[in-house]
Amino acid sequence: MKIIQKLCLLFAVLGLSLGVATAQERDEFGYNINSLRPIHEHDQLWKRTVWVRMDCREKQNKPFFAKNNEISKVIIEAVKAGILRPFQNDSLLTRMSYENFIENLTIPGSDEGLTEEEKAMGFGDDSGGWGDSGWGDEGGGGAESEGSAEPAVASSNEYFPHQINILEIRIDLIFDKKRSRWYRDIQSITLILPAEANSAKGVDQPIASFSYKELVENVFKDNDNAIWYNDANNPREHRNLSEAFDLTLYAAHMIKYSNPDDAFIQDVYGADKAAIVASMQLEHQLVDFETEFWEY
Repeated sequence: MKIIQKLCLLFAVLGLSLGVATAQERDEFGYNINSLRPIHEHDQLWKRTVWVRMDCREKQNKPFFAKNNEISKVIIEAVKAGILRPFQNDSLLTRMSYENFIENLTIPGSDEGLTEEEKAMGFGDDSGGWGDSGWGDEGGGGAESEGSAEPAVASSNEYFPHQINILEIRIDLIFDKKRSRWYRDIQSITLILPAEANSAKGVDQPIASFSYKELVENVFKDNDNAIWYNDANNPREHRNLSEAFDLTLYAAHMIKYSNPDDAFIQDVYGADKAAIVASMQLEHQLVDFETEFWEY
């Protein structure tokens, strides 16, 4: 009875919905195609989708943002090299075209006042790269790697990778009844340009979303630049970014959980300090719930 009461309490706090806006694609065998380590839907005794915001400027997150090895730089270079394809949003249903991706990276008005000669030299030009490789806005499909070139550096009219220092991570919290253990199944990572760097609009601007499964398999794995910089303990023992995410070596706070209105925490509990307090309380409740779930 005790565990049933706690289940009811948590559902009342977080909402009964499984998240209308977070519908996932599953294959014919009942596995989530976006999961790096998929768990069959019939083995999922409990599941909740949460969104967390990771600020790479925080001390604990600095290893993800070492100079010239910023995670945003690694991802952007992979897109420009043609080995990674972005999505429009974290639902991972619709691909983003290369042109739209470059447009999101381009500083508004940065090509104004350029001469024809400067434009011919590539300044203010965002039509190159893989724009003609047949990407388009279709959904699904793997990354295109044929004919990939060397990673391109940021153009003079693009935001620098170190300016794109916010990540939004969508995670499925799942209890696997077959293995009797909890899983933090990362689904997607979204690059965010913070409001202070976005002088044109003054608000946080999503650049693009990426499948975490594709990031690990096509970008992080065996990539010497995709490192979590181990400075505190042993600089020789850097870790791959996929290991760092598996070990939850990042600091992030919850900004949303699956609910019928697809509302953010600040929309429900209020902005600023109230949202931060509510986020911390919900995170603590989840930790208590996971710990005491073994009484089931």
